[in-house]
Amino acid sequence: MMLDTSTLRVGLAVVTLTLLCLFYFITYRRTRSPFSGWWCSALLFFLTGSASYLLDGTEHQAWANPLGNTLLVGGAVAMWAGARSLRNGSSPLWTLLAAPSLTGVVAVLDHPATNNWSGGAVLLGMMGLMLGLSSRELFLLDVDYSRVHRPLAYGSAFLALFYAGRLTAFLIDGPEGPVFVAYFGSVVTTLLTSMILVLASFTMAELSNEQLTRDLRARATVDGLTGLLNRTAFVDLAENELRRLSGARTTAALVLADLDHFKAVNDQYGHAAGDEALQAFAAACTSAVRSTDLVGRYGGEEFILLLPGLTPERAGQMAAVISRRLQEAQPNVAARLPTVSYGIASTGPGRVDLQALIASADAALYRAKTLGRDRSVLATSLREEQTA
Repeated sequence: MMLDTSTLRVGLAVVTLTLLCLFYFITYRRTRSPFSGWWCSALLFFLTGSASYLLDGTEHQAWANPLGNTLLVGGAVAMWAGARSLRNGSSPLWTLLAAPSLTGVVAVLDHPATNNWSGGAVLLGMMGLMLGLSSRELFLLDVDYSRVHRPLAYGSAFLALFYAGRLTAFLIDGPEGPVFVAYFGSVVTTLLTSMILVLASFTMAELSNEQLTRDLRARATVDGLTGLLNRTAFVDLAENELRRLSGARTTAALVLADLDHFKAVNDQYGHAAGDEALQAFAAACTSAVRSTDLVGRYGGEEFILLLPGLTPERAGQMAAVISRRLQEAQPNVAARLPTVSYGIASTGPGRVDLQALIASADAALYRAKTLGRDRSVLATSLREEQTA
């Protein structure tokens, strides 16, 4: 005996509600990751959207049908926003509201009181579009991001193609046509959705855990105030980079930067002004360096940069650019931002010890301070020091 659509929708609602409860209490409350939050939202939208269709054929169909369309598209939008969050992508409010709002308006204008498929073409098109965008976001993640994001990406792509097929059959065959009913009708879609939701929820839990792990790892390697690498992370990455450069026989410049009279800024304007100065310098560094460069907060008001492939002279030019951009920033607390002194050391041929390189740059920085600050001083290369 073939189950009717209403019975299947009730079953889908029970499955979705169960998954929502399990996912919320087991995954979201433990991880609090943005991705798990978006997936909870998607399940809630799918649950309420499917439940709205249970009012078809009653006096409430006029508002329940457009509401169901809007909520289902809202669920697909939540999936897309969740996938974007895995890449730390933000979703402006208008992008979250545009598709559901358009779907709801078209459904309201398409005689929903008598038309069970009011706004059907827009509903199917928006579902396919948002599922396709979700798949794209998942494919843009690194291959090694997790064990499950690629299968989930393929699953989202399959659903997007399924809805594209539904839309095509809807436009050509109509919602009562034999092709649409047999392959893309409500019964087939409800059964397919139930299976997909169950499988997806398990993979979503894995992705939520992965997002939490990456967030914790980032917090362990990034300075909370400036967003730059912290000292430990910089040293680890710099040592690896120096080994790579030594093997490739490529030189690098290391820069130690110190904000001049930083204590006076704190004493005169307060620690908020000091924090602002540190953040402004970090922003100046980030805007000036290349993607291959390493930048970290070495401690207090001292920063460190490793610039692969640059000569000391070119590193000095980059330091000048950083200082210029710092002074172009508009402070909110202090009257002006402090100047910066730089000590610059360069690697020579052969294996280079990072601590020796830092010591050389630190000596150059001390020289810059004694010469009056707000300047760069180049240290002798390590090879010259070793042969002296």
